[in-house]
Amino acid sequence: MSSPLILQEHPSAGVLVLRLNRPEVLNALNLELRKALAQAFSVADQDPAVHVVVLCGSEKAFCAGADLTEYVDASPVEIMERRMDRLWQAISSCSKPVIAAVRGYALGGGFELAMHADIIIASDNAKLGQPEVQIGIMPGGGATQRLTRAVGKFQAMKWLLTGALFKAQEAFQMGLVSEVQPAHEVEPRALQMAQELSAGPQLAIQSIKKVVIEGMSLPLEQGLDYERKAFQLLFSTHDKVEGMRARLEKRPAKFNRVPGNPLR
Repeated sequence: MSSPLILQEHPSAGVLVLRLNRPEVLNALNLELRKALAQAFSVADQDPAVHVVVLCGSEKAFCAGADLTEYVDASPVEIMERRMDRLWQAISSCSKPVIAAVRGYALGGGFELAMHADIIIASDNAKLGQPEVQIGIMPGGGATQRLTRAVGKFQAMKWLLTGALFKAQEAFQMGLVSEVQPAHEVEPRALQMAQELSAGPQLAIQSIKKVVIEGMSLPLEQGLDYERKAFQLLFSTHDKVEGMRARLEKRPAKFNRVPGNPLR
C-alpha cells in the first residue's frame, strides 16, 4: 500500500513539502493519515534543516474532510479514545511557518487542516466549507473557533449553520485565504514563498508567528507586552546586526539560516 502522506524534502531550500496521498477518496482524513501528519509536523518542528512546511493535496482535492467510514458506526467513547486533539495539536504547535496550497475541495476537516496553516494560497476553482451540519454533526477540528476568529461571528455562523460551500474569491474577500491563484500556479507560488521565507531570518520569523498566535488569545495590553519582549530579544541576534548592516550598505543580507546559536 502507498503511504497516505508523501514527504518531499528540499534540504538546500529548507522547505519540507507534505502531500496528502489518498486520491481515491479525495484525500479524506483517516486515522492513519492524521497520525502521519502529526508525526511529520513533530519531526519537522525539531529539525533545524526545515524552515518552512508546505502542505499540499491534489489538483482535484486538497482534502475532502474526514473519512466517514471511520465515523459512521463510532461511539462517543471511541471518538474520545482517538485523542484527535493531540493529533491536531502537533500541527498547530509547529513553530515553523506553514503554507497550505489548496486546490479543489477543502471541506470539513480538510478546511480545518488548511486553517492550521499560517498562509493559505487557494486556487481560483477551490471550493471550501464546513458542511458537517449536513450530516448531523459539527466541526471538531477547530473550525468553530478558527473560522470565527478569522471572519467574525456573523460570517462564521452563516457557513457553520448552513454547511454551504463558498469559493476561494469569497474566502479571500473575507480575509480567510492569503492569495487566490490559477490552479496551475498554486503550488509553484507556495514553493516560491516558502523559499523566500526559508532564506530569511529564522528567529525573527518564528518569533513573529509565536507572538501573533499567542497574542490572539490575550487581551490587547498583554499582547503588546509580549510583542515588546520578543522584539527586544531579537536585538541579541546575529541576524539583527547582519540585516541592518546589509540594509545600510545596500547589499543582500546573509542571515544565519540555522537557529540554535543566535548570539554574535
